[in-house]
Amino acid sequence: MNTLTVCALGPTPYRDGLRLQDELVKLRADGATGDWLLYPDHESVLTIGRNPSDGNVIADAATLAQLGVEVFEVPRGGDVTWHGPGQLVGYPIVQLDRVDRDLHRWLRALEEAIIRAVARFGVTASRSPGRTGVWVEDRKLASIGVAVRRWVGYHGFALNVSPDLRAFELIHPCGLQGVHMTSLAREAGERAPTLAQARAAVTAELVELLEFSGAVPATAGALRELLGTSTFADTSEQGHTPGEGPQTIKGATTW
Repeated sequence: MNTLTVCALGPTPYRDGLRLQDELVKLRADGATGDWLLYPDHESVLTIGRNPSDGNVIADAATLAQLGVEVFEVPRGGDVTWHGPGQLVGYPIVQLDRVDRDLHRWLRALEEAIIRAVARFGVTASRSPGRTGVWVEDRKLASIGVAVRRWVGYHGFALNVSPDLRAFELIHPCGLQGVHMTSLAREAGERAPTLAQARAAVTAELVELLEFSGAVPATAGALRELLGTSTFADTSEQGHTPGEGPQTIKGATTW
């Protein structure tokens, strides 16, 4: 099986995104499914990785509660970042034999896919020495943070397409004080893509870079059928416990 199954999930609570990844990682590691790329649309949320520093969440708890911003500790490398409307979040659930189990090569592939994708819209992006992610000069356009279990990669990337960049004022993004966040809407102007166009471009570049034969679309309904309805159960009354979610990490890299 040399295809990448791609699913645009639509509105997805962040905790459900964690559960979906957890279930798919198990299935992929057991050989019960192929490689997947999930695109959830999250409401405003802060996620804190396994290497946080004190003080990188600037807003206090009362402010976050007033704004309706949840906070999750997650099993990826790195510090704090924001996800929300106008941002393209991608979770590649991919067996890393495809990149010879080389985590640096995996990171560089994700960065390169985004660099090539945004070039389609007239934006010249690049890497920043010593820092993970995708940049336009000194402005950060995309964040990348991954985790690995049983040599299956999960978590992934967040490309700012057209978010309200003021959301990043709640934090020191990725633990970088003074960093300026940017978006395709700001950098590309009239050539800026929609989320759907950005999704298609990133998918095409990942398929080429990772040498898949093609991408196969799947509906959220098909994913429900594969995983069982319990993964999509209502979690509205479940409280969040720091550290909740998948925990067994063989390797991780940073935002």
